[in-house]
Amino acid sequence: MNAPYRGMDQASLDAGYNNSAAVQNSTALMAEFDILSEQMRGQAEARIGLRYGPAPRQLIDYFPAAKPGPLLVFIHGGYWQMRSKDSFSFIAQGLHEHGMHVALVGYTLAPNISIAGIVSEVNAAIAWLAANASNFGGDPSCILLSGWSAGAHLTAMCMDAPGVIAGLAISGIYDLEPVRLSYLNTKLGLQVEDVPAISPITLRQSPKPMLIAYGQSELPELQRQSQAFHAARVAAGMPGVLLALPDLNHFTILRELSHAQGALALAAKDICVASTAQI
Repeated sequence: MNAPYRGMDQASLDAGYNNSAAVQNSTALMAEFDILSEQMRGQAEARIGLRYGPAPRQLIDYFPAAKPGPLLVFIHGGYWQMRSKDSFSFIAQGLHEHGMHVALVGYTLAPNISIAGIVSEVNAAIAWLAANASNFGGDPSCILLSGWSAGAHLTAMCMDAPGVIAGLAISGIYDLEPVRLSYLNTKLGLQVEDVPAISPITLRQSPKPMLIAYGQSELPELQRQSQAFHAARVAAGMPGVLLALPDLNHFTILRELSHAQGALALAAKDICVASTAQI
C-alpha cells in the first residue's frame, strides 16, 4: 500500500496533525485560556462583537490600549473548522503592557465555508479595522497581523491586506497537501486542485517581514511546516525570522504572546517599534 504522504501511512499522518491528542493536557489548557479570556472580555473598555459582515461569526472583539498605538490583529486557530475568537482574548493582556491595541477576528467555520472563503472573510475584517481602528485609538497604518495554527495560515494568506506592516505567524500550516490527505479533510473538502491556491508556501511571498514561530515540543510535522515556509521565503529573498522556542508545545506557546515578557510579546513590540521608526 502506498503511503499517503512523506512515507507516513494514514494513521501516522493523522496523528502527525492531531495537536489536541499530542498534548495530553490540551483540554485543561484550553479551559485555562477560556477563563482568562472571559476576564479580559469583561473589562469595561473592551468592544465586543463589532460587526464587519452579515454572517453570524463575522465579528471582531477590540481591546484598546491605554493610549493610541499600533494594532495587533489576531486570527484564531482550530483547523478552519472549530474554536472561536472568544477563547483567545487573553493574549491582549501582555500586549497592552507594550502599548499595543489588540483585535480578534471571527470567521465562518468549515464545512459551512471553504478555506478560500475564510481567507476572504479575514481580509474583509482587516479592511474594516483599517477603516475603523482609529475610532478606538489603534493606528490603521501600523497593523501587525498574527495568528495561531490555522490562524497562522490565514496570517500568511492575508499579508497584503491594507495597513499590515508585518506578520507574526505562530505554529502554522503553510502547505495544505497533508491536510487534504488527513482526517481533517472530512469537513474541509479540499480537492487536489484547491491546494496550490491556498498554500502560502506555493504562492508569491509577501515582501513584508514575517516572524514565523513554533515550539520545539510540537509535533514534528508542525515544526517542519514552519521551517519549510521560512525556507521558501528566504529563497524568495523576503525578510523575516524563524523563531524556534524550546520546551513549548502547540498550546503553551500562546503564553509567550499573552505575557508581557514572553518571547512573542517582546517580538511583537520590537516589530512595531522598528516599523514605526521607518514611517
